[in-house]
Amino acid sequence: MRFKRAYDAPDPADGQRVLADRLWPRGLAKVKAHIDFWAKDATPSTMLRKWFHEHPEQFDEFRHRFLAELAVLDADHNAMLQELRTRVSEGTVTLLTAAHRLEDDEAHTHLHVLRDFLASRR
Repeated sequence: MRFKRAYDAPDPADGQRVLADRLWPRGLAKVKAHIDFWAKDATPSTMLRKWFHEHPEQFDEFRHRFLAELAVLDADHNAMLQELRTRVSEGTVTLLTAAHRLEDDEAHTHLHVLRDFLASRR
């Protein structure tokens, strides 16, 4: 699984491009985005996203809370999470985010938590 900014140009090596943000990226036209699937339910809740924005130094706590949210979705057999799992099992998937500094702070994004969650539940 790869990570990329939604604003970055698509590449054939991306495989399926999955937007893993609750909000659509500002200024990005849906036609030009080349997004195969929008997994907005498999992202941090609005409340958790805002909390983490205010407390970026508390990534471990964010990770714990986001994993708890994903576990609830999983227990409820969330259709979007199931679809994401199916796509991951079919081949290369690039998770996309609108984060501005993905390359600077890649290890501290929800994408890593989501990837780890999906890998642990295979």
